[in-house]
Amino acid sequence: MSAEKRKTSRFWILGNRGLDTNLIVITMFLIVFGLIMVYSASYYKCSMSKAFNYDSMYFLKNQALMSCAGLVVMYIVSCINYHFWKKKEIVAAAVGLSILLTLILLIPALSITANGATRWVKFGPISFQVAEPVKIAVIVTTAWLADKFTKEELKWKKFTTKHWIATAPIAAPGIFLAGFLGVISDNMSSAMIIAIIGVMMYFAWHPKSALFYIGAILAVLIAGVAIYFLSQQTVVDAEAASEGFRLTRIRAWLDPYSYESDTSYQSLQALYAIGSGGLLGKGLGNSIQKLGKIPEPYNDFIFSIVCEELGVLGATLLLLMFVYLLYRIYSIAQKAEDFFGRMLATGVFCHIALQVVMNIAVVTGALPNTGVTLPFISYGGTATVFLLIEIGMALNVGKWSERKREEDIRMERFR
Repeated sequence: MSAEKRKTSRFWILGNRGLDTNLIVITMFLIVFGLIMVYSASYYKCSMSKAFNYDSMYFLKNQALMSCAGLVVMYIVSCINYHFWKKKEIVAAAVGLSILLTLILLIPALSITANGATRWVKFGPISFQVAEPVKIAVIVTTAWLADKFTKEELKWKKFTTKHWIATAPIAAPGIFLAGFLGVISDNMSSAMIIAIIGVMMYFAWHPKSALFYIGAILAVLIAGVAIYFLSQQTVVDAEAASEGFRLTRIRAWLDPYSYESDTSYQSLQALYAIGSGGLLGKGLGNSIQKLGKIPEPYNDFIFSIVCEELGVLGATLLLLMFVYLLYRIYSIAQKAEDFFGRMLATGVFCHIALQVVMNIAVVTGALPNTGVTLPFISYGGTATVFLLIEIGMALNVGKWSERKREEDIRMERFR
């Protein structure tokens, strides 16, 4: 049996030999750290609210339960030969399911709308953001397309303009699904993340990067010009109320103190929390801002509570954990057995890195409020499960690659 047939005929590899234990350990550290911070950030609100049965551990229990379920799913996915995701039927099913879930957002009985956007679908007691499975679908589909085009690229003597046009479809799944989700749900932050994941994977695949840098510079310039014109306009509260919530958020970001009683209230309170933490923080559980100042401190603004309670030192430790997590995924991508595995791990890297950067940028005031959560740290059980699915994919890429190297070494000895 050929190597290619052997890859696609065995979809399951039971056992943990070859798994990247460093990636597993750092993922566990982040989950445990997240559970501690979710409890610290939520126990006051839960203990004071009838909606949570006055149970100070309400969010902790839910997050711990979903984290345990996510770890089980991560292990199962890590046992699935990643070439399984390379099958055309699986790729088509991933895209079809993404479209179907997005269309379900149009059904009021199965969707949840909040803050001007319809992000969640609910099936009985389970609810989740549609964007989470769509991100996985984009990663798998883009990796599949990149692998297909790589085989064609090997036939080209040089990369010309026609090849730029020919390979553009690599970024198409991310852009298409992002646009579709954005139009249906009005959830532009998640749509932007999905589109950027596709573009970043295309950038990682592409043999020439000059045009990407030029495009990035132009995008920054255009955004800068748009922000400048917005900042020149004086808007009173009555006018702001009649605008879309997204434009209001941008205005509140540009001039937070004009909106300190409503739109920018949470952002300003988060900055106060960060500033009051100092070097070593006030101590775990001693945050003042979580006592009603920040409305939902356990969600996308949980990093501010980390800074207030654990200080610069704790925040730096958390960032270093994320850096090491991304380094392990990067190492798996670099050592992948084939290009599909490399692009699959690259997509996971892009997703996690993008959300970490965007969340911290929002909390520190570098970007307008987007509602993007901090991976493994913010409250959100189903989001954690989908993230752990991606980690499981990366683990399997690393396991297969390690076994392939071991097999090559054995074959070399018999020559």
